[in-house]
Amino acid sequence: MTAMRRNLLIICCLILLMNLTNGFAEGPATVPSPPSHGDCLVYIGTRASEKSKGIYVCRLDTATSTLTSPTIAVETTDPAFLAIHSNHHFLYAVREAGGFEGTSNGAVSAFSIDRTNGKLTLLNQQNSGGQGPCHLAVDASGQCVLAANYGSGSVAAFPVHSDGSLGGVSAFLQHQGSGSDPKRQAGPHAHEVGFDVTNRRAFCADLGLDKIFIYQLEPKTAALTPNDPPTASLAPGAGPRHFAMDPGGRHLYVINELNNTITAFDYDASRGALKESQTVSTLPETFTAPNTTAEIAIHPNGKFLYGSNRGHDSIVVYAVDEKTGKLTFVEHQPTLGKTPRAFGIDPTGNFLLVANQGSDSIVVFRIDPKTGRLKPTGQTLDAPTPVCVVFVPVGS
Repeated sequence: MTAMRRNLLIICCLILLMNLTNGFAEGPATVPSPPSHGDCLVYIGTRASEKSKGIYVCRLDTATSTLTSPTIAVETTDPAFLAIHSNHHFLYAVREAGGFEGTSNGAVSAFSIDRTNGKLTLLNQQNSGGQGPCHLAVDASGQCVLAANYGSGSVAAFPVHSDGSLGGVSAFLQHQGSGSDPKRQAGPHAHEVGFDVTNRRAFCADLGLDKIFIYQLEPKTAALTPNDPPTASLAPGAGPRHFAMDPGGRHLYVINELNNTITAFDYDASRGALKESQTVSTLPETFTAPNTTAEIAIHPNGKFLYGSNRGHDSIVVYAVDEKTGKLTFVEHQPTLGKTPRAFGIDPTGNFLLVANQGSDSIVVFRIDPKTGRLKPTGQTLDAPTPVCVVFVPVGS
């Protein structure tokens, strides 16, 4: 063998070795790409009840639309809302019930995910810093978790350690004031937290104050400070509950629990400023029975917006104008169950799963890619008091 051929062989072997090493180097820092098809783990957050034991998991085959029956992923107290780390290796949950560590506050829990069977292992828990934590979110970099304390109207931030566990409260912001509805708005009620697409700012919808709070975010230190401007206002008595931002980061859509509307805002990312552009109803004009809204989500392609009605028991569908962000009504789809507290769109954008809290059921709908309309797949599964649905892609 000549020296040239021997050197070439050595180089090829080194390249092969490097590729093999990289292939086995996947760890918690790896961020999987959403699959175009394949299996997803579906985690279901539940309210405390005699029926529920904690967080449940099932598996969705996006090629066949088959959803397996939910099984317990981990027994834990009142895990009403869930959030997934960007690397898909960790799950976070609020403990809405009070009494954590002898206080009136709730807690935020961190779990590791076994992606082979969906089981969860508790890493640690931290005091939420307030009463009745009802929502949480992980920033895009995976360095920070925010929690919304509904009962006491505050937002708390927590640093995420390299092993997925949570540090103690690193930032705490207490909202002040009241709204126009003396029964529901006697004080602040932080209801959802989330981030803009730049990951430089965070939002909080406060149902009690009819405001969206805007914060500057420093993920590395899990720091929050008021933005300038610090808030955007909704109509008196609207009761902003949840929100969704379009994939391009130009528009924020807020679903208002008390007056059954969706409000669209234009978003100036350079200033962190929101400007109202449109408000539409979530209900048919002929419907006059009691109703409150709950969840809102925008399709991954940014073309369709979905919101849930509790009372009318439906999902309202709107088409989104790609240039202006304006909404055009498409349909009301019955959820085939009672009290649709929340729903989730799978990573492929082909399916929407509704959590019907009042009928203890998960219902699977297929999304029409051209119109955004929903069509039942025929699958309805039993799940105890479901209130949240999140996804973890595990195959393609």
